[in-house]
Amino acid sequence: MNPEMMRARSRMVSLIREFFLARGYLETDTPALAPSLIPESCLEVFATEYVHPRAPRRPLYLIPSPEIWMKRVIAQTGQSVFQLCKAWRNAESVSPIHSPEFTMLEYYGVNSSRKDNIRLTEELFDALALADTPKRARPPFRVMSMAEAWHEYANANLDSLAEPEAMRAACRERGLMVPKNAVWEDAFNILFLSLVEPALPRDRPLVLDQYPAGVECLAADILGTAYKERWELYTDGIEIANCFTEMADPRAVRDYFDSQSAKKAEALVPHAVDRGYASVFEHFPPCSGVAIGFERLMMVLLGKKRINEVTLFPFDEFLS
Repeated sequence: MNPEMMRARSRMVSLIREFFLARGYLETDTPALAPSLIPESCLEVFATEYVHPRAPRRPLYLIPSPEIWMKRVIAQTGQSVFQLCKAWRNAESVSPIHSPEFTMLEYYGVNSSRKDNIRLTEELFDALALADTPKRARPPFRVMSMAEAWHEYANANLDSLAEPEAMRAACRERGLMVPKNAVWEDAFNILFLSLVEPALPRDRPLVLDQYPAGVECLAADILGTAYKERWELYTDGIEIANCFTEMADPRAVRDYFDSQSAKKAEALVPHAVDRGYASVFEHFPPCSGVAIGFERLMMVLLGKKRINEVTLFPFDEFLS
């Protein structure tokens, strides 16, 4: 346990609270457990149960994100909100940048857009930076669309790869192994993770904007395009943050739940799905939110290379 790192962590937590409270955001403190979750085929969850001596056992799940609760607060209050809390994702590798238990910073701005959140996140980085924070972790952010990144680093026209076979062929043409019947999103991820992501510039933080609609998520569509109002922030090659302009359409949310629930049929840890969640968006204000892995944020601002260096009780010590 490193007292210097404890002080650095405490400083950042205090500054984050001051930053958002000064801008009129309401701090939330939502439950760590939920009886049902948003289905996300890209992640696994931790399951537990409530045991009562005179009642049936009830399954519960550790939240992979406070999103499921925070959006209920937004719907009921119409307020911009933020939260720092623990989150859990099962079946994650324990690596220099991964831990199954981590701290999440989420903030949602009512009447804000994804572009507003780029500027706000730049201001947050400035507020948290130290004198010795590396230049590669300092604003201004570079902004690049996903289509531009594919053209620059994979010599590929993303607009022409809208069909599954076209995306699979693009992988094979670049010497990448892809299953013969891989769905579009899987083939996209193979090419992106193999060629595009490793080549992204690292001289300063990079906002990778406008994700293709074929990558399912709860972000709003960019009208007249095949892209969504979503960006991810990379710092020193590490994905730090994910931002959506919210898809506040109950029917579209139900469709997403149906699609993702089908994909999760073979999940390692099945969980109950919150089928009533779409009703949250029946009277939901325009909103854009950002989720940041707090330990990764600390890493890059302090010039560290491993989560273990900024964590008081590293997860891998539990496994030893």
